[in-house]
Amino acid sequence: MSAPLFLVDDLPAGPSYTLTGPEGHHAATVQRLRAGEALILADGRGGSATAEVTAVGKGSVEVRVTGRSTLAAPDPRLVVAQGIAKGDRGELAVQAMTEIGVDEILPWAASRSVAQWRGERGAKSREKWVSTAREAAKQARRAWLPVVGGDPDCSTKQVAARLGDARAAFVLHEEATVRLAAAELPPSGEIVLVVGPEGGIADAERVAFEQAGAVAVRLGPEVLRTSTAGVAALSVLSARISRW
Repeated sequence: MSAPLFLVDDLPAGPSYTLTGPEGHHAATVQRLRAGEALILADGRGGSATAEVTAVGKGSVEVRVTGRSTLAAPDPRLVVAQGIAKGDRGELAVQAMTEIGVDEILPWAASRSVAQWRGERGAKSREKWVSTAREAAKQARRAWLPVVGGDPDCSTKQVAARLGDARAAFVLHEEATVRLAAAELPPSGEIVLVVGPEGGIADAERVAFEQAGAVAVRLGPEVLRTSTAGVAALSVLSARISRW
C-alpha cells in the first residue's frame, strides 16, 4: 500500500518537520501512524516530500524528510464546468473527477439546476466542493490540488467566456453526433468540458456555448447521470492526452 499523503501550506525547509493541526490529528489519531512508517507531505502546488515518522504525539507527528520532488503543472489542463446538482450528486462528481485528475472545476448555475447557490447557502455549498476535492486529492496521492472556481458559482455567461478562451471546448450532449473519442485535441493549453445538471442543458445554453466556440460531443449511446458523465469524459481525455 502506498504511503498516505497529507497536505501542508508549505513544505518543510529542513530535514525534520512536525505535522500538526487537522492533518497531524488525522495522521496520529485516525490513521495511527507509528515511528518508522512512511508518509508524503504535499503543498497542493506540485511540490512533495517523502518522510519517515520519528515520533508520534497527541494530535501531531514528528517526521524526518527523506526526499523531495516537484511535479510540473499538467498540460494540457483539464477543466470541467459542472452543472450544480441536487443532493450529494455534485459532491460525488467532484470526488470522482478529482480522483481521475481534473485540474479545475467550475460550479455552473445552469438554468435547469434544481439546487440554487445563493447567499450563505451558496458559500457553504461551494466550500463542500472544495473540501471534497481536497480529501479526494489526498486519497489519490495528487501533488496538484484541483481548483474550485465560482463566487460561489459561475453563470452561463461566465462559462461561455471561459470556453471562448480555451484551446479546445466541448459540451456533453446526448443529441451530439461527434464522439469525444474522435474530437480534435490540442497538444497543450486548456481543454474545457461542460457537463449539464440532472435536467440537461437547455437549448439556449447549448447555442451560447457553441457560439463561444465549443463543440457538442457525446460519449456513447448511453445517457449518463450528471455525477458520472464528467468522470467518463475525463477518462477518455486522460487516455487521449497520454496522462494514462
